Amino acid sequence: MLAKLTTKNQITLPRKVIQEFRGIEYFDADVQDGRIVLAPVRMQPVDATLTGIREKMKKLGITPADVTEAVQWARSKEP
Repeated sequence: MLAKLTTKNQITLPRKVIQEFRGIEYFDADVQDGRIVLAPVRMQPVDATLTGIREKMKKLGITPADVTEAVQWARSKEP
């Protein structure tokens, strides 16, 4: 099946492919070995738990010191 790249860098996927992912609106796009790989993403609810957020930060390598530094940086900017 072919997928067309538009002038706006959008890719139109065949209906047959999309039908396999009902209810999915977002895909994570990555390049692996010269191929475009799309993985379905389910968005987290706004009320994600603090534990879940901390686990994600740990997975991303974000430390409490990074958060403190980011807050200080944001507060130092003039409006």
